[in-house]
Amino acid sequence: QVQLVESGGGLVQAGGSLRLACAASGFYFSDYAMAWFRQAPGKEREFVAALTWSSDVANYADSVKGRFTISRDNAKNTLYLEMNSLKPEDTAVYYCAASRSGGRYSVPRAESLYVNWGQGTQVTVSS
Repeated sequence: QVQLVESGGGLVQAGGSLRLACAASGFYFSDYAMAWFRQAPGKEREFVAALTWSSDVANYADSVKGRFTISRDNAKNTLYLEMNSLKPEDTAVYYCAASRSGGRYSVPRAESLYVNWGQGTQVTVSS
């Protein structure tokens, strides 16, 4: 059974940091591109960051570039998102997702290409 379980969300003040984790099971994690998406209240879910299976290429939304870092540990079947300099507009439910698309040097951004999803973890940034 495929499972993606996010953790690490919480309440933080603006300018603070959080580290999200996504534990994967039930599929060969090392074969999949992985990504983080987020959905703020009343808004569509949006792309945040993605990483190839090999960690060779990372792709970020412009809104988080320079503040967030995506990484993975294939030995631990875990994806991470280090979030620094958090802003109130980063408040959202954060989801991790897995995709068989892309390759060693390309990673998809489109939500439709991600087939496995976690339940999400809430991140709230207070001003």
